[in-house]
Amino acid sequence: METVLSGIRPTGRLHLGNYFGALRNFVRMQHQARCFFFIADYHSLTTHPDPKALHGNIRDVLSEYLAAGLDPSVATIYVQSDVPEVAELQLLLSMHAHVPELLRTASFKDKVSKLRGKSVEGEDAESGLAGISAGLLCYPVLMAADILQHRADKVPVGKDQEQHLEMTRFYARRFNSFYGVEYFKEPQAYNFGTELVKVPGLDGSGKMGKSEGNGLYLSDSDTDLRKKVMRAVSDSGPTEPNQPMAEPIANLFTLLRLVSAPDVVQHFTDAYNRCEIRYGDLKKQLAEDIIAVVAPIRERIEAIRADDAYLHRVTSEGAEKARASSAATLADVRGIMGIKRF
Repeated sequence: METVLSGIRPTGRLHLGNYFGALRNFVRMQHQARCFFFIADYHSLTTHPDPKALHGNIRDVLSEYLAAGLDPSVATIYVQSDVPEVAELQLLLSMHAHVPELLRTASFKDKVSKLRGKSVEGEDAESGLAGISAGLLCYPVLMAADILQHRADKVPVGKDQEQHLEMTRFYARRFNSFYGVEYFKEPQAYNFGTELVKVPGLDGSGKMGKSEGNGLYLSDSDTDLRKKVMRAVSDSGPTEPNQPMAEPIANLFTLLRLVSAPDVVQHFTDAYNRCEIRYGDLKKQLAEDIIAVVAPIRERIEAIRADDAYLHRVTSEGAEKARASSAATLADVRGIMGIKRF
C-alpha cells in the first residue's frame, strides 16, 4: 500500500474549491492508501502569524476535514506542531539546502513581492529583504521534511506547489548521494486518474480562494450561499446561437456541472445556445444545488466543532501515529548522518 501525504494551512475556512479540488478525493483515497493528512500550522506562521486566530483556525479546518468524511480510524489526521520530530528533520535537511536555490523559489519571490509591494527579480531576490523571515525562505525545506518524514510515495499538490515537490525530490536525491545510501524515496504528484478540478470563484475569473473574497464556504448558511451566488458576475447574455461563453459564464457552468444533475446542466446549456438563457433562473438553480451539497456538511461541522472531547481524541491519536512514523525516519537519518549516542 502506497503512502500518501497532504497538508493544508489553517489560514481560513474551507470552500467548495477545497472540497471538489481535494477533500472529496481524499475521502476516497483514504481507503486505497496509507494516508497522512495534517493541519500545517507551522507553515501558516510564514504569512499569517496571528496567535489569537491560530488555534481557532486549526479547530475550523480540522472540523471541516472530519465533516467532509475523513475518518481518523482509517487515515492519520494530525496537527503539524504536535509532531516535533518534523522540526528536527527540517534542521538536518537544511544542512543540504543551499541559500541561492531557496532565493530562486518562485513561491518565495511571489510572497516577497506581495509582502514588499513590488516585483522581486534577479538581484532583488537577494537584497532588500529586511523584515522577511527565514521561515518563509526555508518553507520548501519544511515541506520536504513534512513529506520525507513519512517516506511518502505520493503527494497531491496544486500548480503553486509543484516546484516545492520537485525540490523535495531534489533534496531526497542530494541526501542519498551525499551519504551513499538509497534511503529516501522520490515522492511523486498524486494522480487521481481524472483531470484535476479547478473550481472558479464568483468574481468572473481565477480560481476560488480563501483570500480572494470569491468563495463559497462549507460553513456558509443557506442565506449566505444564495446571496453570494445571486451576486456572481455574469454578462448581458449571448447574442447569437452557440456563442462561446465569456469566462464569467463559463465559470457558472463549471460550478453547475459540479453540483447539479446532468439534465439540469443540459437544460441551461441548451437555453444558452438558443439565446434564451435567464441568468437569474440559472443562479437560483445553482444556489439550491450548492446548498444540497453544503448543508449536510455544515451541520456536521457545527456538531464536530463543539465536541471538545472528540477533537482532543482525534488529534491525540493522530499525533501518536504520526510521531511513531516520523521518529523512525528521524532515527535512521540521524544514524546515516553520524549522530549517535555514546
